[in-house]
Amino acid sequence: MAFGDLLEHLGGLGRFQVASVLLLALPVFLMASHNLLQNFTAATGEHRCRLPGEDNATGSQLQELLRVWVPPGERCRRFVEPQWWLLEVNGSAPNASWPRTEPCGHHGWSYEDGDFSSTIVSEWDLVCGSRGLKEVAQSLYMAGVLVGGIVFGGLSDRFGRRLVLTWCYLQLGAMGTFSSLSPTFSTYCVLRFLTGSAFSGIVLNSVSLSLEWLPTRARAPVGTFLGYCYTCGQFLLAGVAYVLPRWRHLQLAVSVPFFGFFVCSWWLTESARWLLLVGRSQRALRELQKVARMNGKKEEGEKLDLETLMSYMQKEVASARTHHTVVDLVRTPVVRRISCCLCFVWFSTSFAYYGLAMDLQNFGLDLYVMQLLFGAVDIPAKLVSVLSITYVGRRFSQAASLLLAGSAVLVNVFVPREQRTLRTALAILGKGCLAASFNCVFLYTGELYPTVIRQTGMGLANTMSRLGSISAPLVKMVGETFPWLPSVIYGAAPVVSGLVATRLPETKDTALPETLEDVERRIQPQKVESQHLQVPLHPTTKTS
Repeated sequence: MAFGDLLEHLGGLGRFQVASVLLLALPVFLMASHNLLQNFTAATGEHRCRLPGEDNATGSQLQELLRVWVPPGERCRRFVEPQWWLLEVNGSAPNASWPRTEPCGHHGWSYEDGDFSSTIVSEWDLVCGSRGLKEVAQSLYMAGVLVGGIVFGGLSDRFGRRLVLTWCYLQLGAMGTFSSLSPTFSTYCVLRFLTGSAFSGIVLNSVSLSLEWLPTRARAPVGTFLGYCYTCGQFLLAGVAYVLPRWRHLQLAVSVPFFGFFVCSWWLTESARWLLLVGRSQRALRELQKVARMNGKKEEGEKLDLETLMSYMQKEVASARTHHTVVDLVRTPVVRRISCCLCFVWFSTSFAYYGLAMDLQNFGLDLYVMQLLFGAVDIPAKLVSVLSITYVGRRFSQAASLLLAGSAVLVNVFVPREQRTLRTALAILGKGCLAASFNCVFLYTGELYPTVIRQTGMGLANTMSRLGSISAPLVKMVGETFPWLPSVIYGAAPVVSGLVATRLPETKDTALPETLEDVERRIQPQKVESQHLQVPLHPTTKTS
């Protein structure tokens, strides 16, 4: 018997589970807002060098100042001296003979009024020679997500899912709010890093807390539901950003609700699985009896005792007594091949996904519409992914989604910038395929690794994914010198990983492996005996 069977006995997907999932799903709607926030808070509006006397100039006077101080089409330089002769009729000169110019840095910039007149770019002059700093800010946020996954993942195993989740709600609300009050760019970057670490803690513990209270049959639909909540959050971001165009107001609006989630989190129930594994069996029993009452199974809950409860947890408790390390991910031939291939897949999927999702201004269309389109494509993409995974297979679905995504991005390199509709369509196709790849690889990774190292394998996958999301904004900086190069890199990575994914074993209609031997035997049974003699597959057991 397994713990999932006990949950079925106590009501399955009952009122308690529905209430818990809904309570955990509400913050997910705002998670996309923080991940993709800089599409709006760091958008770059029209700008030029600040001119002497422009503050007191009328419309016609300002046009004259622009003509004598700024070369046509130039946003980062101005004439050293005013060129009054340009005000004469037909006053112009070829580019080669323009007088000497200088950077705007000593005089500052002016920004035109519009949707993006109040962003971190306009406030801290992240333009021209400093425009790469906004990509650094996004990379630091993603670095926080990586660090948070490591820190809060370990803390949740020690102190519990609910307690750490509650803290992360508070941290994200506080750090996000303080970000909206940042006096300097450096302070903003530090606070965004801390916001990212809290984001990761919320994701990890929300998933753990929801799945650990669900019977086996309910995990897939609930996981899909949470994924679609994140997708809907992308629509929400576009709407809130349209209503609140000033970056400080937008930052505040997507952060303050987490104080409410912090308060509501005290109604969540700690995972009974975790309580049993850390030896708090009496509390676990009380929580399960409470769940039974909420689900209308009061009598079944009252009949439950510690002896019966431990019989359902024999397998999990035995697994907790074994000791495995990250070395087990590369110690045997087949698992080593799986780990190497998945590193490519996770890194490139996240790398290309955020490379596209954080570059919406590059397509020249309305930014709010682009955000809606990029969010909307996830809905059919995830549905097609589920159907392909179910009826065709995991390996084909994973490889095909990556190859198609990379091809769409690479084709865009050769499409003229004037053809905005075609470029946008190809980008949306690529982003949808990457969303499908994410949907597939989450399931695929769990099925490829055996139970004894599954969480370790998922930890490696999460790390590679975060490294990809950290690298994505930095690659855009290369585009300042070679405008075509970022798209080539964003496209080539999924293509290479799609080919690598063909080396993964198929797991459709196969039982989940429990041990390292199960994986080796399933893939290459003829070699198991010789490998078993050479490589110690059995884990050591902790002694008390």
